[in-house]
Amino acid sequence: MKKIGILTSGGDAPGMNAAIRAVVRTALVNNMEVMGIYKGYLGLFEGEILPMDRSSVSDIVQKGGTILKTARFPEFADPKVREKAAQVLRVYGIEGLVVIGGDGSFKGAKGLSDLGIKTIGIPGTIDNDMGYTDRTIGFDTAQNTVIDAINKIRDTSSSHQRVSVVEVMGRDCGDLALYAGLAGGATTILVPEKKYSKEEILKTVMEGKRHKKHHNLVVIAEGVGNADEIAKEIEDVSGIETRATVLGHIQRGGMPTAYDRILATRLGHRAVELLMEGKSGRVVGTVRGDIVDYDINEALKMERPFNEKLYQIAMDLV
Repeated sequence: MKKIGILTSGGDAPGMNAAIRAVVRTALVNNMEVMGIYKGYLGLFEGEILPMDRSSVSDIVQKGGTILKTARFPEFADPKVREKAAQVLRVYGIEGLVVIGGDGSFKGAKGLSDLGIKTIGIPGTIDNDMGYTDRTIGFDTAQNTVIDAINKIRDTSSSHQRVSVVEVMGRDCGDLALYAGLAGGATTILVPEKKYSKEEILKTVMEGKRHKKHHNLVVIAEGVGNADEIAKEIEDVSGIETRATVLGHIQRGGMPTAYDRILATRLGHRAVELLMEGKSGRVVGTVRGDIVDYDINEALKMERPFNEKLYQIAMDLV
């Protein structure tokens, strides 16, 4: 293989730049050319492609976001659009493609693989919602961002003896709420994987009031419900001033942690190795600390196991 391409797709995640750096430099040291594809599949379709060298990825390992930019491009599900994209790759002489993103990005990579383009996927999403890997790039940084926000909210919440409802990302996967909630000492953690009772939330708040607890912290994943509505109901029933905070896209940004940088580097290096081995339609990940790879279709079918034990620990500590 003489020339490969790389793109980032879907939501950005801290650590993507570290993965880009690893892919580019691993390819270069193995005498391959690297082409950077800007704005994900949209940029591929439109031919926004430029060569990359060692200096292209200098001083980016510590930066959040993605230097290759990203964009949503639902039209890529159309077979005719994918065929044109594959043709663009052929025109540029790109034999292999590394795709960094989530499950939607991986489906696009599979479509290109079916058209004869060798593709490898790297998981980059702060939700940690991919079943085949223990960790996705960006999750560790995002949970630390949430914990930092919770610590600051706790200070003012305690001073005013309020209830704080903090909404974090996670439409279908509650890992971010669970891990950050546990580390942040949340009174209640609401995740999509577990049914919850409003009565139980209110009971916990009222018991805290009786025990003269200075504040209550409720952490919810966005897929569970609306933070403002839950906060209003808590205040109406308990009589305790309650504030809702939706952290939003602050969770996506920021300098990646050492964990995410190292994970991204290992995954990027392995992705290039797989292309050198002639592999295609594969995704890389980590299981119990080891770097693994799976067929894309197999990986996409794997459901994300919810950490019941960790959830129980969180509930016991409350």
